[in-house]
Amino acid sequence: MEYNDKMKNRVKRVEGQVRAIFRMMEEEKDCRDLVVQMSAARNALDRAIGLVVSSNLEQCVREQIVKGEDTEAFIQEAVNLLIKSR
Repeated sequence: MEYNDKMKNRVKRVEGQVRAIFRMMEEEKDCRDLVVQMSAARNALDRAIGLVVSSNLEQCVREQIVKGEDTEAFIQEAVNLLIKSR
């Protein structure tokens, strides 16, 4: 699978958030602020997962249609991946 710039940028954003979290820990910031940042990083990673899975699903479904094969298995696998990620 090809990972486009949009996907990579989402992961870079998460990386920056995690670095900021570590910096906040080093600076002994208030735990409430830390948890807010951790939650934001988790949500950003969840969105990145959704983007990767949906793009992969679209690509796989298109390939299966071209081959004249059933797409149900790929769709179910994508749903299972999303469920596991939560």
